[in-house]
Amino acid sequence: MNKEIKKDLELRRLEAKDLTQFNDILRYAFQVTDEQLLKVGWKHDEIKRSKFPILEKAEVIGWFEDGRLAAQIAVYPLQVNISGSIYQMGYITGVATYPEYMGLGLMSGLMKKSLETMYERKQCISFLFPYSHPLYRYKGWEVVSDKMTFHIRDHQLPRDIDVPGRVKRVKENSPDLIALHDTFARQTHGCLIRNQLVWEEYWRWDVEDVTVAIYYGTDDRPLGYLVYLIENDIFRVKEMIYLNQEARKGLWGYIAAHESMINEVVGSNYNNHTVSFLFGDSDMKETIRPYIMARIVDFEGFIGQYHFANTDLNETITFDIVDPVLDWNNRSFTISFAKGKAPVLVDLPSENRIKLEIGILTCMLLGYKRPTYLQQIERIEASKKTVTLLETIIANEKVYFSDYI
Repeated sequence: MNKEIKKDLELRRLEAKDLTQFNDILRYAFQVTDEQLLKVGWKHDEIKRSKFPILEKAEVIGWFEDGRLAAQIAVYPLQVNISGSIYQMGYITGVATYPEYMGLGLMSGLMKKSLETMYERKQCISFLFPYSHPLYRYKGWEVVSDKMTFHIRDHQLPRDIDVPGRVKRVKENSPDLIALHDTFARQTHGCLIRNQLVWEEYWRWDVEDVTVAIYYGTDDRPLGYLVYLIENDIFRVKEMIYLNQEARKGLWGYIAAHESMINEVVGSNYNNHTVSFLFGDSDMKETIRPYIMARIVDFEGFIGQYHFANTDLNETITFDIVDPVLDWNNRSFTISFAKGKAPVLVDLPSENRIKLEIGILTCMLLGYKRPTYLQQIERIEASKKTVTLLETIIANEKVYFSDYI
């Protein structure tokens, strides 16, 4: 019976005429009510119109039955910094299926089609925020970053911070804010390069009382910013970034200046370092949870841009990749390193071999888990020499990814 239903379905790209159905399936799948929309300042029907740019700028495809949308997936064409190289990236979002169409393999088809489109468009890596880790792992994605939350009592905030610059509150569309994030992103591994579409999503669900504050150095150069909300005696940090330690200290000094207004500071950080270590009183609550997943879409294209930590060696290494979805990755690749030359792919196999799944390969090359650890937990097959080589050529750095799209 299920196969008969699927025969009657049409796979196509969503168009402007499908805006209402696009909005309806998202609200159904994520249980967004009118009451919730009104609470954060949205008027009736505004959310639907606000989603129109996605249909224009993103690749949104879906299955239809007699013109009625049954399942969909959206891919934002974005850019991400990986070890100093700016990659074209496909960010998957808007994944939704009506319950009566579950079990037909519709989402598998949409994922495969989306990955094929990314490949054609030279988007050699894909990111997403998972609603199901097992599902996306099965399709080749793997966790590559964490979200860490902190709870700081008012009496634990730093005091008497002396910095040469100052903090100014600015508007949400401040050019300094946008330029500052762009500078930060282009020097931070794993950070998303925010275009206009991303900034629109960044502010989409925020209430009007969100405030932006920027730390300026003595030369009036923006060096860090803070996006926050104060409610119910809690200072809620949406995002804090800084280009140097002076800006970090200045922003925490600014937060501490609110001590008489608040009982607690709550927020998140994405650099995989605990906030508590920075404070004299480190007895505070911090939690960690897996955040963003990624998968290499085109290994050959990915390696062509990848910055290895060490290329000053004469070695070869063969990656035996297992990719259950994409045939062009599901094979062996050998990379040759020669002193004074850029690494290149060659046809000859190497005695240094590593066998692993595409998702594990992704999280290893992005620095989320080290080769030695992955061998210990039996997620890679490789000799001790090969693992030592991998430890040498892969940078020891963590992904910073703070956006939820």
